[in-house]
Amino acid sequence: MKVSIIGAGIAGLTMAVALKRANIPFVVYESAEEIKPVGAGIAMATNAMQVYRHLGLSDKLYEVGQRILKVQLTDLNLNVLTESDLSPFETQYQLANMAIHRSELHKVLVEAVGMEHIILNKRLEGIDSLESGDHQLIFTDGSCAIHTYIIGADGIRSKVRETKFGAYPLREAKQVCWRGVLDIDLPEAYDNLSLEGWGRAKRFGFVKLIDRQVYWYFLVNESIYEQTKDLTALTSDCHPMVQQLFAETKSDDIFLSKIQDLPLLDQWYKNKVALIGDAAHATTPNLGQGACQAIEDVYVISKLLVNYSLEESLERYTGIRRQKAHAIVKQSWMMGQVAQLNHPNLITIRNAIFRFIPGFLKNWQMKKIFDLQEV
Repeated sequence: MKVSIIGAGIAGLTMAVALKRANIPFVVYESAEEIKPVGAGIAMATNAMQVYRHLGLSDKLYEVGQRILKVQLTDLNLNVLTESDLSPFETQYQLANMAIHRSELHKVLVEAVGMEHIILNKRLEGIDSLESGDHQLIFTDGSCAIHTYIIGADGIRSKVRETKFGAYPLREAKQVCWRGVLDIDLPEAYDNLSLEGWGRAKRFGFVKLIDRQVYWYFLVNESIYEQTKDLTALTSDCHPMVQQLFAETKSDDIFLSKIQDLPLLDQWYKNKVALIGDAAHATTPNLGQGACQAIEDVYVISKLLVNYSLEESLERYTGIRRQKAHAIVKQSWMMGQVAQLNHPNLITIRNAIFRFIPGFLKNWQMKKIFDLQEV
């Protein structure tokens, strides 16, 4: 019995680490010619860091990332609307929220998995179910491979999902997002701070990754993007320090993408084929929980493997994970719509509400996200 994992992203590699620790044979198939993560920085919230501690990787992530001790929501000129202190959560869970460059996270995961378990340049074309109960993977280069179990970790446009669960149209948030990383000296006050600034139909965020490295993002409604695609013009009403982040980033280090998610799927497993991460429950990035929820998928499966077979574990995992993952998708979508409001009166009301949200309510909401589900 060898498990095939389709996709060497965060979900697929984390799943591979868990299978390796459980002594279950596996192989990871990746469509790219090299493992080169697309994107820039990423937040590893306390829930994800708990999973990596469970997998023996949290200390290595501390070495390549930056602790986040505070989260701020501001206007475009960095006037604070509300903030949350994360240090009590660090004390409670004995783990920090971390900001990490995606490439550094991938290095840690690849090292833990071992390149001997990863086959590159293998793009999935289809899956045939065999009379034996196994599955034959068919790749675009004409090659095939037979495996008993398939774990689809191939992202929001999952070929595994399309082939075995059906085609689902993506939901368009009608927002576009620039992401970038640069080396720059920021004031010391921003060392352990994750900040997001909201304006009219636009917002930005930034966080220090490590040393002088800073990750930033900027979102704007598609209706405005269609009028001008010039990032300098779009950010002209932002704080000068924020404009500097955008202006000094090399064009090769800036990524542009549409914001999308996936309709809520009730079924993530059938006939020895499972979906995890974005392939199962892709979410918008507004809570910083996309990768974290994929990592939680792996945690639940790994805990189930202690008492159940692989087949039983994959069957049971959807029932445990679905409610929380779907709640994150819904909440993240709603937050994105609120953040990108375009009517001045609604923006005034929004900002006033966020200024007066009590701390206990913010902490309650974060704890719901940070707590891992019991298995």
